[in-house]
Amino acid sequence: MSRATNAVARKRRRKKVLKQAKGYWGRKHSSYRFANEQLMRSGQYAYRDRRARKRDFRRLWITRINAAARREGMSYSQFMHGLKLAGVELDRKVLADMAVRDADTFRRFAERAREASAS
Repeated sequence: MSRATNAVARKRRRKKVLKQAKGYWGRKHSSYRFANEQLMRSGQYAYRDRRARKRDFRRLWITRINAAARREGMSYSQFMHGLKLAGVELDRKVLADMAVRDADTFRRFAERAREASAS
C-alpha cells in the first residue's frame, strides 16, 4: 500500500514561498529550498530592524532637539528638564519637527523651559 501524502498542501506551501521570494537574486527566487531559507533570514532581519528603526528615529529626534536647544543657549538635558518642570508634555517627535520647521515656536518653548528651570 502506498504512503498517504498531502500533495495539495505541499504544493500550496511551495507556491506561497516562491511567490514571497519574487525579486530575489539567483536561485533564491526559483528554488524552494533556497527561497525558504532566504525568507526565514529576511523575516529575522525585518523583525530586528522594525525595532532598530524606533531607536534610530529617537536618536535623530534627540539630535535635532539638541541642535535647536543649543542655538537657544541650552543643552538638550536642560531643555527637556525645563519642559518637564513647566508641565509641557510634548514628545520628542513633535519637538524635533518643531525644531526643524518652526523655529519661533521652538524658541518660545525654550524660553518657557528656561523660566521653569530658573525658578
